[in-house]
Amino acid sequence: MPGDDLSERLVDAINASYGVHPGFRAAHAKGLLCAATFTPSAAAAALSRAPHFSNGDVRTHVRFSNGSGDPGAPDAARDGRGMAVKLYVDGVITDIVALSLPAFFARTPEDLLAFNEARRADPETGAPNVERVTAYLSEHPEAITAVTAAMTHPIPASYATLTYHALHAFRFVAPDGTARFGRYHLVPAAGEHHLDDEAAAAQSPDYLRDELAARFARGPAVFRLEVQLAGDSDPTDDPTEMWPDDREVVVVGRLAITAFADDREHDGDILVFDPTRVTDGIEMSNDAILRARSGAYRVSVARRASA
Repeated sequence: MPGDDLSERLVDAINASYGVHPGFRAAHAKGLLCAATFTPSAAAAALSRAPHFSNGDVRTHVRFSNGSGDPGAPDAARDGRGMAVKLYVDGVITDIVALSLPAFFARTPEDLLAFNEARRADPETGAPNVERVTAYLSEHPEAITAVTAAMTHPIPASYATLTYHALHAFRFVAPDGTARFGRYHLVPAAGEHHLDDEAAAAQSPDYLRDELAARFARGPAVFRLEVQLAGDSDPTDDPTEMWPDDREVVVVGRLAITAFADDREHDGDILVFDPTRVTDGIEMSNDAILRARSGAYRVSVARRASA
């Protein structure tokens, strides 16, 4: 189908699941923008000639978010979380978009449309139609990993104590021209910590913001940025499939998040985190979901701007 029509349909499908909330993102509507600094490791420059891998401390924005498209959803809802990173270096901007889920729900935009239709809540019961979801999964078993992870996702004690996975592969080109495919992972220095149902029920609707504020008062929230390198048999165009844990991992830097940011996303400034915004030294894979993102973001931005 034409790209513009596909982009409109992708955003419409998300709105159908979460409702239309003027001025907010279609998904990951509730979030917190933070100021941060990325410091590349010595190994980063050997992996890729990308400017943020060899330029010392890099100014960065980080947006933590809940996965839902409802900006009023309470933080304790069982939901995948997002971590988006925007790096500013030498007049160049590049983005990393990651989820706390280990895999994605679909291989293609068309499959994603079908998945969103299958999981949409029944208007009479307010719950998904189990038969529709089961039928989709029987035809698309590749979605089971992500669906299972979403259903069993732990409730976070903090945005800063989750591991986030950039589910799309990129081709990292070294200074000598050699290249390897890899996927980003953001690993919390504080370790992973979650809440049980009883503790989560006692939290305020916005407890994740309160927790970050208290954490920033003590010091930065730190993440290790890793690139997991693909093996010869690992698919680089399929975000539904995890790569084996024994693949080589390169630690490419340290991300220190220091405070909430108030220098963007006001007075008409619309901030977009787009994983297709790459730099020299990093190239997109042929992942169809990755390549569909920019169009969907453009539609979402246009609707936010009009609101």
